[in-house]
Amino acid sequence: CGGGSNFGGLAFPFAHDKITRGTGVRLVAVEPTACPTLTRGRFTYDFGDVAGLTPLLPMYTLGAAFMPPGIHAGGLRYHGDSPLVSRLVQDGIVEARAKNQLETFKSAILFARSEGIVPAPESAHAIAQAVDEALAAREAGEARTILFNLSGHGLLDLPSYDAYLAGQLKDYFLPEEALQKSLAGLPRVGK
Repeated sequence: CGGGSNFGGLAFPFAHDKITRGTGVRLVAVEPTACPTLTRGRFTYDFGDVAGLTPLLPMYTLGAAFMPPGIHAGGLRYHGDSPLVSRLVQDGIVEARAKNQLETFKSAILFARSEGIVPAPESAHAIAQAVDEALAAREAGEARTILFNLSGHGLLDLPSYDAYLAGQLKDYFLPEEALQKSLAGLPRVGK
């Protein structure tokens, strides 16, 4: 999900309808397993920047000092998520899912071959979730409308696609020890 701006821009109108009119729409924010802010982070107050210059913001965070690994979805390497997206996840309005790098690129290749557009790796996480949703709908014998945000092309990421096709990319799952070390540096707020 990164910071949440692309997701929020697409999902917030649907979240409003879900909250005010009780629509049955599912909203799913997708992030990399290497930077699992919404799926494994903590909902608390944290700085929005590494230097600690911003006001403390309520968000899902891995800690402002979190140093993400060098995955091939640079836009998804931010330590926190927007306060608005975070609150919707906290309140159960939005679901959060994490996808690994290889699954993401596999879905991106499928999309490129099917649609003729090479997606940015950031968008490919949403594509991977959309593929999972489509397969689940087919298995259940249900017709579902599935909407995702293709926020950018991957033309500047072609070396990453080459690395994937050459078998040089690896999955990375943030180790629990690294997560706990990063969370230990969160600012102390309140009592």
